[in-house]
Amino acid sequence: MQFTARVISEFLGTFWLTFGGVGSAVLAAAYPQLGIGFLGVALAFGLTVVTMAYAVGHISGAHFNPAITIGVWFGGRISTLDVIPYIIFQVAGAVAAAAVLMVIAQGQPGFEVGSFASNGFGDLSPGHYNLLSCAITEAVLTFFFVLIVMGATSAGAPAGFAPLAIGLTLTLILLVALPVTNASVNPARSTGPAIFAGKAYINQLWLFWAAPIVGGVAAGLLGRLLFRKP
Repeated sequence: MQFTARVISEFLGTFWLTFGGVGSAVLAAAYPQLGIGFLGVALAFGLTVVTMAYAVGHISGAHFNPAITIGVWFGGRISTLDVIPYIIFQVAGAVAAAAVLMVIAQGQPGFEVGSFASNGFGDLSPGHYNLLSCAITEAVLTFFFVLIVMGATSAGAPAGFAPLAIGLTLTLILLVALPVTNASVNPARSTGPAIFAGKAYINQLWLFWAAPIVGGVAAGLLGRLLFRKP
Protein backbone atom coordinates (compact mmCIF):
# COMPACT_ATOMS: atom_id res chain seq x y z
CA MET A 1 0.00 0.00 0.00
CA GLN A 2 1.22 3.50 -0.82
CA PHE A 3 3.39 5.01 1.94
CA THR A 4 1.40 8.27 2.13
CA ALA A 5 -1.87 6.38 2.61
CA ARG A 6 -0.34 4.29 5.38
CA VAL A 7 0.97 7.18 7.46
CA ILE A 8 -2.22 9.22 6.98
CA SER A 9 -4.18 6.19 8.17
CA GLU A 10 -2.01 6.01 11.28
CA PHE A 11 -2.53 9.71 11.92
CA LEU A 12 -6.30 9.43 11.57
CA GLY A 13 -6.53 6.25 13.60
CA THR A 14 -4.51 7.66 16.49
CA PHE A 15 -6.46 10.91 16.31
CA TRP A 16 -9.72 8.95 16.60
CA LEU A 17 -8.41 6.79 19.43
CA THR A 18 -7.30 9.84 21.41
CA PHE A 19 -10.30 11.98 20.57
CA GLY A 20 -12.82 9.24 21.34
CA GLY A 21 -11.07 7.70 24.33
CA VAL A 22 -9.65 10.76 26.05
CA GLY A 23 -12.70 12.74 25.00
CA SER A 24 -14.98 10.28 26.76
CA ALA A 25 -12.98 10.82 29.95
CA VAL A 26 -12.67 14.59 29.71
CA LEU A 27 -16.12 15.44 28.37
CA ALA A 28 -18.43 12.65 29.50
CA ALA A 29 -17.08 10.58 32.39
CA ALA A 30 -17.75 13.11 35.13
CA TYR A 31 -20.82 14.78 33.65
CA PRO A 32 -23.35 15.05 36.49
CA GLN A 33 -26.38 13.53 34.73
CA LEU A 34 -24.75 11.29 32.14
CA GLY A 35 -21.41 10.32 33.67
CA ILE A 36 -20.18 7.16 31.98
CA GLY A 37 -17.54 6.23 34.57
CA PHE A 38 -14.57 3.87 34.15
CA LEU A 39 -16.62 1.31 32.22
CA GLY A 40 -17.78 3.88 29.71
CA VAL A 41 -14.26 5.19 29.14
CA ALA A 42 -12.94 1.65 28.67
CA LEU A 43 -15.65 0.91 26.11
CA ALA A 44 -15.00 4.18 24.30
CA PHE A 45 -11.31 3.37 23.84
CA GLY A 46 -12.15 -0.13 22.65
CA LEU A 47 -14.71 1.14 20.18
CA THR A 48 -12.28 3.62 18.66
CA VAL A 49 -9.93 0.77 17.82
CA VAL A 50 -12.67 -1.51 16.47
CA THR A 51 -14.15 1.15 14.21
CA MET A 52 -10.91 2.55 12.83
CA ALA A 53 -9.27 -0.87 12.45
CA TYR A 54 -12.12 -1.92 10.19
CA ALA A 55 -11.83 1.37 8.32
CA VAL A 56 -8.07 1.55 7.68
CA GLY A 57 -6.57 -1.69 8.97
CA HIS A 58 -6.21 -2.96 5.41
CA ILE A 59 -4.15 0.14 4.58
CA SER A 60 -1.67 0.55 7.46
CA GLY A 61 -2.23 -2.42 9.76
CA ALA A 62 -4.07 -0.18 12.26
CA HIS A 63 -1.34 0.21 14.86
CA PHE A 64 -2.28 3.66 16.22
CA ASN A 65 0.33 3.07 18.92
CA PRO A 66 4.16 3.31 18.87
CA ALA A 67 4.43 0.31 21.22
CA ILE A 68 2.52 -1.82 18.71
CA THR A 69 4.58 -0.53 15.80
CA ILE A 70 7.85 -1.31 17.59
CA GLY A 71 6.53 -4.64 18.85
CA VAL A 72 5.42 -5.89 15.45
CA TRP A 73 8.69 -4.65 13.96
CA PHE A 74 10.53 -6.94 16.37
CA GLY A 75 8.04 -9.60 15.31
CA GLY A 76 8.99 -9.20 11.66
CA ARG A 77 5.63 -7.79 10.58
CA ILE A 78 6.61 -4.30 9.39
CA SER A 79 9.38 -2.77 7.32
CA THR A 80 12.14 -0.94 9.18
CA LEU A 81 11.56 2.05 6.88
CA ASP A 82 8.00 2.43 8.19
CA VAL A 83 8.74 2.44 11.92
CA ILE A 84 9.83 6.05 12.48
CA PRO A 85 7.25 7.59 10.10
CA TYR A 86 4.48 5.58 11.73
CA ILE A 87 5.51 6.79 15.19
CA ILE A 88 5.78 10.42 14.07
CA PHE A 89 2.30 10.40 12.55
CA GLN A 90 0.84 8.54 15.55
CA VAL A 91 2.16 11.13 17.97
CA ALA A 92 1.01 13.94 15.67
CA GLY A 93 -2.48 12.44 15.56
CA ALA A 94 -2.67 12.19 19.34
CA VAL A 95 -1.44 15.76 19.86
CA ALA A 96 -3.88 17.10 17.26
CA ALA A 97 -6.78 15.25 18.91
CA ALA A 98 -5.82 16.57 22.34
CA ALA A 99 -5.65 20.09 20.95
CA VAL A 100 -9.15 19.83 19.48
CA LEU A 101 -10.46 18.39 22.75
CA MET A 102 -8.91 21.27 24.67
CA VAL A 103 -10.71 23.80 22.47
CA ILE A 104 -14.01 21.97 22.99
CA ALA A 105 -13.53 21.54 26.74
CA GLN A 106 -12.72 25.21 27.22
CA GLY A 107 -16.17 26.03 25.91
CA GLN A 108 -17.69 24.93 29.22
CA PRO A 109 -17.88 27.68 31.87
CA GLY A 110 -15.51 27.01 34.76
CA PHE A 111 -13.50 24.36 32.91
CA GLU A 112 -10.22 23.41 34.57
CA VAL A 113 -7.58 21.40 32.74
CA GLY A 114 -6.64 19.14 35.68
CA SER A 115 -5.06 15.89 34.51
CA PHE A 116 -6.80 16.09 31.10
CA ALA A 117 -6.93 12.26 31.21
CA SER A 118 -3.13 12.08 31.33
CA ASN A 119 -1.18 9.15 32.74
CA GLY A 120 0.84 9.24 35.91
CA PHE A 121 2.36 7.42 38.86
CA GLY A 122 2.64 8.33 42.54
CA ASP A 123 0.60 11.43 43.27
CA LEU A 124 -0.49 11.59 39.62
CA SER A 125 -1.85 8.04 39.61
CA PRO A 126 -5.65 7.93 40.07
CA GLY A 127 -5.16 5.40 42.87
CA HIS A 128 -1.76 6.80 43.96
CA TYR A 129 0.06 3.64 42.87
CA ASN A 130 3.85 3.83 43.05
CA LEU A 131 6.33 3.81 40.18
CA LEU A 132 6.99 0.06 40.31
CA SER A 133 3.30 -0.86 40.30
CA CYS A 134 2.65 1.44 37.37
CA ALA A 135 5.67 0.22 35.39
CA ILE A 136 4.68 -3.43 35.82
CA THR A 137 1.06 -2.69 34.91
CA GLU A 138 1.98 -0.87 31.71
CA ALA A 139 4.62 -3.40 30.60
CA VAL A 140 2.53 -6.51 31.28
CA LEU A 141 -0.66 -5.16 29.74
CA THR A 142 1.16 -3.90 26.64
CA PHE A 143 2.87 -7.28 26.32
CA PHE A 144 -0.49 -9.04 26.10
CA PHE A 145 -1.95 -6.31 23.91
CA VAL A 146 0.78 -6.69 21.29
CA LEU A 147 0.74 -10.49 21.56
CA ILE A 148 -3.00 -10.51 20.89
CA VAL A 149 -2.57 -8.09 17.98
CA MET A 150 -0.01 -10.42 16.43
CA GLY A 151 -2.06 -13.54 17.08
CA ALA A 152 -5.34 -12.09 15.83
CA THR A 153 -3.68 -10.94 12.59
CA SER A 154 -1.60 -14.06 11.98
CA ALA A 155 -2.19 -16.69 9.31
CA GLY A 156 -4.78 -19.17 10.53
CA ALA A 157 -6.60 -16.73 12.82
CA PRO A 158 -10.36 -16.36 12.15
CA ALA A 159 -10.74 -14.00 9.23
CA GLY A 160 -12.37 -10.64 9.82
CA PHE A 161 -12.40 -10.73 13.61
CA ALA A 162 -9.05 -9.10 14.40
CA PRO A 163 -10.47 -5.59 15.01
CA LEU A 164 -13.01 -7.00 17.47
CA ALA A 165 -10.39 -9.00 19.35
CA ILE A 166 -8.02 -6.02 19.51
CA GLY A 167 -10.71 -3.54 20.53
CA LEU A 168 -12.05 -5.82 23.27
CA THR A 169 -8.51 -6.35 24.51
CA LEU A 170 -8.02 -2.61 24.87
CA THR A 171 -11.34 -2.38 26.74
CA LEU A 172 -10.19 -5.06 29.17
CA ILE A 173 -6.83 -3.35 29.60
CA LEU A 174 -8.50 -0.10 30.57
CA LEU A 175 -10.77 -1.82 33.07
CA VAL A 176 -7.64 -3.08 34.81
CA ALA A 177 -5.33 -0.08 34.42
CA LEU A 178 -7.52 3.01 34.76
CA PRO A 179 -7.21 3.12 38.56
CA VAL A 180 -3.47 2.45 38.40
CA THR A 181 -2.01 4.67 35.66
CA ASN A 182 -5.12 6.03 33.94
CA ALA A 183 -4.28 3.38 31.34
CA SER A 184 -1.67 4.18 28.73
CA VAL A 185 -0.21 1.12 26.92
CA ASN A 186 0.27 3.68 24.15
CA PRO A 187 3.02 6.33 24.20
CA ALA A 188 1.23 8.52 21.63
CA ARG A 189 -2.03 8.53 23.59
CA SER A 190 0.00 9.54 26.68
CA THR A 191 1.88 12.32 24.94
CA GLY A 192 -1.08 14.21 23.49
CA PRO A 193 -2.97 14.96 26.74
CA ALA A 194 0.23 15.44 28.80
CA ILE A 195 1.28 18.39 26.66
CA PHE A 196 -1.86 20.22 27.76
CA ALA A 197 -1.98 18.92 31.34
CA GLY A 198 1.34 20.54 32.19
CA LYS A 199 4.87 20.01 33.43
CA ALA A 200 4.15 17.44 36.14
CA TYR A 201 2.62 15.04 33.61
CA ILE A 202 5.25 15.77 30.97
CA ASN A 203 7.95 14.91 33.52
CA GLN A 204 6.43 11.44 33.94
CA LEU A 205 5.99 10.74 30.23
CA TRP A 206 9.24 8.74 30.12
CA LEU A 207 7.55 5.86 31.95
CA PHE A 208 4.65 5.78 29.53
CA TRP A 209 7.06 5.44 26.64
CA ALA A 210 9.51 3.06 28.28
CA ALA A 211 7.17 0.53 29.91
CA PRO A 212 4.84 -0.01 26.91
CA ILE A 213 7.79 -0.32 24.54
CA VAL A 214 9.47 -2.92 26.79
CA GLY A 215 6.23 -4.90 26.86
CA GLY A 216 5.76 -4.52 23.12
CA VAL A 217 9.27 -5.66 22.27
CA ALA A 218 8.93 -8.76 24.48
CA ALA A 219 5.62 -9.62 22.81
CA GLY A 220 7.05 -9.07 19.35
CA LEU A 221 9.93 -11.43 19.98
CA LEU A 222 7.64 -14.12 21.40
CA GLY A 223 5.07 -13.58 18.68
CA ARG A 224 7.74 -14.14 16.06
CA LEU A 225 8.11 -17.67 17.43
CA LEU A 226 4.43 -18.41 18.04
CA PHE A 227 2.61 -16.99 15.04
CA ARG A 228 2.92 -17.29 11.30
CA LYS A 229 2.99 -14.09 9.27
CA PRO A 230 -0.33 -13.17 7.61
